[in-house]
Amino acid sequence: MYVCMYVRLLLEAFFFLPHAFVVYLCLLDAETSFFLWSCLQEIQCGLGPAGELRYPSYPESEGKWRFPGIGEFQCYDKYMLASLKANAHALGKPHWGLGGPHDAGHYNQWPEDTSFFSRDGSWKSDYGQFFMEWYSEMLLAHGERVLAAATGVFCGTGAIVSGKVAGIHWHYGTRSHAAELTAGYYNTRTRDGYAPIAQMFAKHGVTLNFTCIEMRDFEQPSDALCCPESLVRQVAVATRKAGIRMAGENALPRFDKSAHDQVVRKSRLHMNEMGDTDGEFEPMCAFTFLRMGENLFYSENWRQFVPFVRHMEEGRTFQPWEEEAHSAETHVHATGPLVQEAASLMYH
Repeated sequence: MYVCMYVRLLLEAFFFLPHAFVVYLCLLDAETSFFLWSCLQEIQCGLGPAGELRYPSYPESEGKWRFPGIGEFQCYDKYMLASLKANAHALGKPHWGLGGPHDAGHYNQWPEDTSFFSRDGSWKSDYGQFFMEWYSEMLLAHGERVLAAATGVFCGTGAIVSGKVAGIHWHYGTRSHAAELTAGYYNTRTRDGYAPIAQMFAKHGVTLNFTCIEMRDFEQPSDALCCPESLVRQVAVATRKAGIRMAGENALPRFDKSAHDQVVRKSRLHMNEMGDTDGEFEPMCAFTFLRMGENLFYSENWRQFVPFVRHMEEGRTFQPWEEEAHSAETHVHATGPLVQEAASLMYH
């Protein structure tokens, strides 16, 4: 397992511009092949918002959405509507192709505020299942096109190709998993929505990078039924069954020991294919720490970060306090000049 802090290459693509994307990748490969491949270990291929394979269903930066809102379906441009209409006509249900669910609420509502996502809502109806299958399959088809193009161009470079999947942990404890559904993950209490994603990644030999590794259930608002730990476990099992590597990433910038310990714990959590903790495999092959900025170089944050990196490298979750304190102090002192230089560059 390797721990990395690197600049990600986000190769953004649109649903309906696959040829332009392939041309862009080929140009990139031609420009970089002479000097870059010798030092690149991994290429993370951007698949959507924040580089993640998902719809922009919760646009926080635009001020439309606030955590833990359910988000909204993104199916109202002319291309999506044409596809929905064609699929509904092919099924003999043309009235199902007029648009998305009318009762799915708005960005900042909760599942029980809507008729679609409530406990026994229309997400369970024949129409709801048709819509969610089409909506999620459109996202998978997009991912398929982008990853096929990326792996085709970068095959033979020696670099690992990876893609990111979002850790949408809020409302995970409900039946409908509303926030995941609007993002395009057809994952409910009775349906595994991450197995098809893992299988699509496996088809192209792509590493699945998953977020929210640092989070614990009890740290989240209980009324939103957030379950990041259960979600990470589900995705780890899906990648295991698909036979692909899983990498991790923290969803939020955190520099505290509790978050560091959780990352180490999850990176070394032994599970079998049923998700039990007595199994035989370690789910994470790599971890990306977000992010290298001014806060990381504050004295206390750096003091916590040094043993975290060492533990990730060595595969340990703890050691005796006296040994830990002495070892951390030694490494903090040794890296002092590097920290000062990095901080100076950040400030200027």
